[in-house]
Amino acid sequence: MTSYFDALETRGVDERAAALAEDLPQQIARAQALPGYASTLSGVSASEITGPDALKRLPVLRKSDLGAAQAEAPPFGGFATRPPSAFRYLFQSPGPLYEPGGDATDWWRMGRFLNACGIGPGDIVQNCFGYHLTPAGMIFENGARAVDAAILPAGTGQTELQARAAQDVGATAYAGTPDFLKVILEKADALDLTLSITKAAVSGGALFPSLREFYADRGIACLQCYATADLGNVAYESQAMEGLIVDEGVIVEIVTPGTGDPVPEGEVGEVVVTTLNPDYPLIRFATGDLSAVLPGQSPCGRTNMRIKGWMGRADQTTKIKGMFVRPEQVADFVARHPEIALARVVAGREGETDTMLVRVEAEGGDAAAFEASAAETLKLKGRVEIVAPGSLPRDGIVIEDTRSYD
Repeated sequence: MTSYFDALETRGVDERAAALAEDLPQQIARAQALPGYASTLSGVSASEITGPDALKRLPVLRKSDLGAAQAEAPPFGGFATRPPSAFRYLFQSPGPLYEPGGDATDWWRMGRFLNACGIGPGDIVQNCFGYHLTPAGMIFENGARAVDAAILPAGTGQTELQARAAQDVGATAYAGTPDFLKVILEKADALDLTLSITKAAVSGGALFPSLREFYADRGIACLQCYATADLGNVAYESQAMEGLIVDEGVIVEIVTPGTGDPVPEGEVGEVVVTTLNPDYPLIRFATGDLSAVLPGQSPCGRTNMRIKGWMGRADQTTKIKGMFVRPEQVADFVARHPEIALARVVAGREGETDTMLVRVEAEGGDAAAFEASAAETLKLKGRVEIVAPGSLPRDGIVIEDTRSYD
């Protein structure tokens, strides 16, 4: 029988929407009081932002925006509701970007995922995420505390020591990247050590089916979550292993890359997340990752929206004829022409020369006019091909590079 972390996981649609209609306006109001949002949320009526349909009126916050704000107002760029000294932890991720951390119970909401993995009282979690500057180690440690599991703060590397420690302390669960557990297991085999790990909670990389099967053959149930340093846990797998269930503390939208416009359910787009964390209210934060909504409800009984998991990167910036073409430029081109439903830039090669083809879905239209508009917005001349509505794949790709680099 499934054991849920809390009652929030099994709420009905109406109950969840009612709670969001109360919590989201409060979060928007918190954000409006912060200098980081002074230029983007001013004039917004917080009381009217009660759900995802209303959120789409607001601008997207990109990681580059966050980095620029942090450079002007370190360390958090005016996006945190508390001063740096009031947080328990201060982290630095590559960029550099800085993230705050708290020690309140389940501050990053990782407990819900660990509970779905079956981790709880009586377990010893060998936490192999990094503890140096970056937050992943502390994120998972905070989650393990939320489910009353003991923690071996193992960090990364030192495989032989990891294997010996796993045996000596009787670690029953692993937290870390998907492939590092295999390295530990193989080292334990070489040293003739006996490990007791039967559960694995992984993130930070691709969990390939063959690797999951490898663990299953050794009696280890391995589940994955999608989390970021900025947001904490976004979505997580349950033992049903059908997509990732969106966490109860965030709102996920799937949008056309380079825009804030939601795509139809099932289509691939960029993951945009709004967190309800009152200490660090990120509103419509663009992750740069691609995914899609998975229709229906998980068989495990958890009722929140599901996504298909990580499906690539949304930043498809491509250099053509020595010039960068960005998804935002493609979105600007489409926005100029209401008759265009979708556009896809295709970078190619003829002889030793780059080519650019812009394929547009439209009911007719003037190709020459489209070409002039594309040249203006993309800063490059290229040929426009008009195709019938529904002809282009809904895979989230707006700039396709067909050139061979072999």
